[in-house]
Amino acid sequence: MSDLFWLTDDQMERLRPFFPKSYGKPRVDDRRVLSGIIFVNRNGLRWRDAPREYGPHKTLYNRWKRWGDMGIFMRMMDGLSAEKAEPQTIMIDATYLKAHRTASSLRLKKGSRASDRTDKRWYEYEAACGHGSERTTAELLHDGGTGQ
Repeated sequence: MSDLFWLTDDQMERLRPFFPKSYGKPRVDDRRVLSGIIFVNRNGLRWRDAPREYGPHKTLYNRWKRWGDMGIFMRMMDGLSAEKAEPQTIMIDATYLKAHRTASSLRLKKGSRASDRTDKRWYEYEAACGHGSERTTAELLHDGGTGQ
């Protein structure tokens, strides 16, 4: 695959100070794993769909999960961000916002509100029962509006 993402030597040198110390068994190649994590996140893939060139998908996920829980990625982002940037600014992609399907701000059509439906049903009920709330113009003219 020629469209794979790989971190450059300069990028790795800028990231290296943020890596946690390795204890015991040496870590798998950091460049390969971090490039795979970035590729998966950038393309919105499942971990299982990561290309084999980045190594086992379980390794990518485990590094992402462990370093995320330890705050390594947040420290990377804080350290790499520009000095003049506002630390309170957060950018959110709309794909991460979860909203109920009725939470949109589209204009409602007339009669789509519950109160409109209730009023309509009430008037139909009154007219069917003969309570006189839905009288015709002829009836009003005949009795002069007195209801008799």
